[in-house]
Amino acid sequence: MLVPNSFLHLPFHFDPDKLKAELRSCLQQSWTPHFNPRDYRGEWNIIALRSLGGREHHITAYPNPFYQNTPLLQKCPAFQEVLEAFECEKHAVRLMALMPGGYIREHCDDGLEYEGGIFRIHVPITTHAQVSFRLNGQLIPMTEGSCWYANFELPHAVQNRGSAPRVHLVMDCLRNAWSDALFKANGYVFGAAPAKTQTIRPEDIPLVIDSLLQMGTEAALKEVARLRRVNSKKI
Repeated sequence: MLVPNSFLHLPFHFDPDKLKAELRSCLQQSWTPHFNPRDYRGEWNIIALRSLGGREHHITAYPNPFYQNTPLLQKCPAFQEVLEAFECEKHAVRLMALMPGGYIREHCDDGLEYEGGIFRIHVPITTHAQVSFRLNGQLIPMTEGSCWYANFELPHAVQNRGSAPRVHLVMDCLRNAWSDALFKANGYVFGAAPAKTQTIRPEDIPLVIDSLLQMGTEAALKEVARLRRVNSKKI
């Protein structure tokens, strides 16, 4: 079923050859398996370009003020160009690789409908015809170097039936006046759907707390205390 504002093909195109050249360098680094193994089968690995505390292996994504660029991003001007194209604040920015034969089960992510204030952008770096991405049952044909918004609160799933990895640059951005103008110009209908607040799934809280503890700043430790209070109320 077609839902208003399900996805937008945004008017950016990034040079796939430059993106792939930087990806080859990044593939020499240590990547981390996705932290929700129940959501996928096969290999789904991640490395952060922007993360909690600026570490490449901190791959969680939830709204907070502690995101920093990683040293890896500093070495990747083509990836920096993608970030700079979006004139808004960014939270998590990650490279996400679904390996051949892998699939991501259909699921929904809270708090990623545009009007909720945080929106997720995908830029495919390597993909092919044997990759399928479905959003609310609809096939979305993402090509290398293209740029997409999708409402990831809707059910979505990915399958890689090919022999090569599918790697996307995935960027969580904060809505502002610039992004409102961009979305409106590309067909987004404001007020068409209720917005939700992005939350942390209870099973992800220990990972987030661990990342904040490694930062060790006063503000990060205050956030740890808040998360522990919230988590204790849910038990």
